[in-house]
Amino acid sequence: MPSFPPPAGQATIPAAAAKLRILHTEWSDGWGGQERRIIGEMAGLTARGHHVVLATRPQCKIAGKAAKIGIPVLFLPMRNKADLRSIIPLARYLRREAIQVVNTHSGVDSWIGAFAAKLAGTPVLVRTRHLNIPLKRSWLNFVHYLADQIISCGETMKTQLVEGCHFPPTQVTSIPTGIDFTRFTPSHSRQQVRQALALAPEDFVVLMAGIIRSVKRHAIALQAFQHLLQRHPAAQLLLAGEGPMLERMQQLAAELHIADKVHFLGHREDVPDLMAAADLLLLTSSSEGVPQAVTQALGLGVPVVATSVGGVPELIKHEETGLLVPAENPQATADALLRIAEDPALAARLGAAGRAHALANYSHTAMLDKTEALLNALLAAKAGEPA
Repeated sequence: MPSFPPPAGQATIPAAAAKLRILHTEWSDGWGGQERRIIGEMAGLTARGHHVVLATRPQCKIAGKAAKIGIPVLFLPMRNKADLRSIIPLARYLRREAIQVVNTHSGVDSWIGAFAAKLAGTPVLVRTRHLNIPLKRSWLNFVHYLADQIISCGETMKTQLVEGCHFPPTQVTSIPTGIDFTRFTPSHSRQQVRQALALAPEDFVVLMAGIIRSVKRHAIALQAFQHLLQRHPAAQLLLAGEGPMLERMQQLAAELHIADKVHFLGHREDVPDLMAAADLLLLTSSSEGVPQAVTQALGLGVPVVATSVGGVPELIKHEETGLLVPAENPQATADALLRIAEDPALAARLGAAGRAHALANYSHTAMLDKTEALLNALLAAKAGEPA
């Protein structure tokens, strides 16, 4: 990882000639779909000539990812939502660098970013909402009133924010996470990847890709896979990702006597290769926004079985672009897996339709176009100009 200067006494990041001057804030130290979207958006807008900066904590994984692709990084301690050692330096930076847009993402940094933006007089404050979990809109959480616009990662999330959390419809815009399908492609053949993973050509390979944490419900996936093995012994399960539930899931696989068929791969950067080697992508989450792993799999033509939660039905039209199953239902999940394992024609049909749907509606270009249009409209409105 690149070496970074300490938070205290940070030097000014040189400004580049750009159309818009945007600063993103992120407190989370994880590396999942949320952080990948932020990196993708920052990289895409930078490539279009905008000046984009990331403000984050030194220990956050996103810092190294941003620096690696040339995004300037501003370090702040972000100890809590009222951390003056973060708010005041950030406000000074926003004024000094004439930042036009602050886009916040997680809980703590949304408070810090909002306070700093208001102190600095930054024209536009945006919050991107990545989780399909209600926001408490009350005066105790007045930070939710400060944003000029909330970006949701899908229509289902927007509906919840408007109807469930009572945000004005004009304050919420849905911009689904886009995938750069020209870059998200396998580097190795299906056969090569299977050989590297010691998988046989005839194995039916199920892949899960994501952080191993409670909301992803890997326990349900393991139970469903146990049911599948009873009827389809040639199945193998790949779990790509790390997380706080990793050891518990390894224990559960042993308790279910399926450990020899379950492969815990840890963090992987070669997800396109894994998807190319798989026969199916599985998602068993109890809550989701619009999951990137599903979008990615669809873009590669990989059939998907996923729980019908959050924004997943925006991606998966049941029996058309994939199969939806109820959450917390191992048997229904196993039945769906078995259908695809035993019906190659169904698998091919779902894969082709899913790919067409993803390419048409969830491209990286579409996400950037919508983001640019929104930010320009917000800035024009603040300046009293026609959008």
